[in-house]
Amino acid sequence: MEINKIFNVDAYEAIKDIPDKSIDLVIIDPPYDIPHTTGGGMLEEKGIRNMFDNLVDNDITNAFDFDILKELDRIMKKRNIYIWCNKLLIPKLFEYYKGALFDIISWHKTNAMPLCGSKYLTDTEYCLYFHDTMKLNTTYDTAKTHYEQPINIIDKQKFNHPTCKPVNILENLIINSSKQGDIVLDCFAGSGSTLVAAKNTGRNYIGFEIDKKWAEIAQNRLDNTDANGQMSLITF
Repeated sequence: MEINKIFNVDAYEAIKDIPDKSIDLVIIDPPYDIPHTTGGGMLEEKGIRNMFDNLVDNDITNAFDFDILKELDRIMKKRNIYIWCNKLLIPKLFEYYKGALFDIISWHKTNAMPLCGSKYLTDTEYCLYFHDTMKLNTTYDTAKTHYEQPINIIDKQKFNHPTCKPVNILENLIINSSKQGDIVLDCFAGSGSTLVAAKNTGRNYIGFEIDKKWAEIAQNRLDNTDANGQMSLITF
């Protein structure tokens, strides 16, 4: 399969074309498991309602099919995978990877949307790292497991994707768990944040994204333009 490219494909089918033990690192941000609450509670808040509607409209509120994890295990040279998730997916992922080595990375959003006492803030996202025994390339600066920084609103607005992950965090994960020239796969690429981070750190990449709109936006980012085709003078 061609590298340094994003493919507008169904990941569940396209991954079958990747040869065994050919991928060095996987980072995925698959659809989360989000309850479809329609009345009361948190969705009475207008801002939360709008955010949830955005996720529903983009079909990213149903947890992904874990069958793809078997394929990911097949194509990795060694198990070396980061999976972004919310708290509802954590026990399911630990059950699947029972007995595996793991680390838990958390991103605490310092500007999370306020609520009016109906629940705890949705201010933390998790990234579970499941791996075989291996030496990481960590430094004191990249070895942190807890990040405190605001929601990247500018990226969300610039690339029209509701769940953009911070490129700086992704760059750290890539630096820690791969070397220059390695191949990084993201099979739920969205607007391409992981692919941009791989490119910024001198890694090769493969991206799958089923939504044509986001696949095109991701390609724009990799070409150093924004979602509207405007050239940027900086790498983002």
